[in-house]
Amino acid sequence: MSAIATDNVQDTTATGRRKTSVARIWLKPGAGVIKINNKDFTDYFPSLSMQNDILRPLELANAMHSFDLTVKTNGGGIVGQAGALRLAISRVLLLVNESHRAILKKEGMLTRDPRMKERKKPGQPGARKRFQFSKR
Repeated sequence: MSAIATDNVQDTTATGRRKTSVARIWLKPGAGVIKINNKDFTDYFPSLSMQNDILRPLELANAMHSFDLTVKTNGGGIVGQAGALRLAISRVLLLVNESHRAILKKEGMLTRDPRMKERKKPGQPGARKRFQFSKR
């Protein structure tokens, strides 16, 4: 794996989504500072396993301390936002250096998780649930 060259990188943006969460990311050369909704990364995602999951694309690209990330995320819950952020980081790394596509794709970092909550249907109490059937 080669390190990402930071000499010609401007402010690069990308978007990631999961469930109803959306994460917009701005990447610029720096020392590895990550701000999410104007909060520190470890304050916004206190779980260590979630932090490792989000930072996995940066580890694969050997870019942990090469870029500063500014993130705006909204919608859904914290797990959905973490998944959206991971996809956004993967996409923005591809915009910077296309040669990381093979390793990110092999690890499944570029796949958008399509699972979403199914809509409630009319005449039913939920998406799949039916009202109790009464023969008489």
